[in-house]
Amino acid sequence: MTSNAPEAKKSILYATQWQLIRRAFSKHKLAVASLYFLIIMYLVAIFAEFVAPYPKRWQELGHIYAPPQLVRFSPGRGLYVYAVKQHIDPITFRKTYRQDPCDVIPLGFFVRGEPYKLWGLIPWDRHLFGVNLARYHKTHADGDSVPTFYLLGADMYGHDLYSRIIYGSRISLSVGVIGILITFVLGLIVGGISGYVGGGLDNFIQRSIEIINAFPKLPLWLAFAAIMPPEWSPLAVYFGITVVLSLLGWTGLARVVRGKILSLREEDYAVAARLLGASHARILFIHLLPGFTSHIIVTVTLSVPGMILGETSLSFLGLGLRPPIVSWGVLLKDCMNLEAVQSYPWLLMPVVFIVVAVLCFNFLGDGLRDAADPYSSR
Repeated sequence: MTSNAPEAKKSILYATQWQLIRRAFSKHKLAVASLYFLIIMYLVAIFAEFVAPYPKRWQELGHIYAPPQLVRFSPGRGLYVYAVKQHIDPITFRKTYRQDPCDVIPLGFFVRGEPYKLWGLIPWDRHLFGVNLARYHKTHADGDSVPTFYLLGADMYGHDLYSRIIYGSRISLSVGVIGILITFVLGLIVGGISGYVGGGLDNFIQRSIEIINAFPKLPLWLAFAAIMPPEWSPLAVYFGITVVLSLLGWTGLARVVRGKILSLREEDYAVAARLLGASHARILFIHLLPGFTSHIIVTVTLSVPGMILGETSLSFLGLGLRPPIVSWGVLLKDCMNLEAVQSYPWLLMPVVFIVVAVLCFNFLGDGLRDAADPYSSR
């Protein structure tokens, strides 16, 4: 026991910066949980066709605005839901749905369902969770009937809202990642040059950043989105929105990089590299920037929620992504009708996923920020 203690103490004393960051981050339980949850969300987005019970364009017009079906469990039946039957009021002609306890729809994992192409390439018909058609047809004489299952309800076109939210996560979450990559490049280059060169160029860049930050972001987003040609394909609009969000999101990272470069460019190792004949680009990108990589990661992580909310806002207002593209913002366009939201509150379910994703990124950023300076607690 005592012989191993000095070795353990020695390993702590000689740990690298990244090892200290990892140990400090592991103590931040909320940040660790957020990281795992975000990994699950991105895996769901990648395998959306498999995870979703139905394809994104699947619809059943006989179940418009069908309410969510409560999943039940019993030892004899396993997982199941009661079928919902549409009822039209003879006086008001209002459509309502009632559960039919006599019509049981069995559920299961890795069940066969609507065919699809995984990533648009691999044809398959297996779904992670959905109606167990084999068991259903064994208990129902009508073998041609196909039961419907709405975990989070249906929209005005009879689309399964849960499946659409899963498909929408692929767009909404990827906008944040792709936008951050562009922001990362612009912020590093502009901020690095500003801090390293200094002088008049630094003043010009900083005044330009202040002017950009002085404009309210939402009107600028609306203006950029409005000038996009209406004949653009949905894919072109997607990349256009990503670029728009990135062009307004790099200023914060540029200022962080500039401040760090100003404090590091006169360090002994930077001066030594300059005296040995190293080029300015090598000193900046090889010697200076890696010295505060952890801080850059923190800033980038905290910027992702802004990208997600920006895409959601533009799509909700009808100036961003448009159908047939499915994103969380596009799904929320149905909520612009307050009467529909009052009658069918499950249409607001995309908001829950947006809030959860944004909070997870914020908690992850807080944990990385606390762990980025592991020497502060020693």
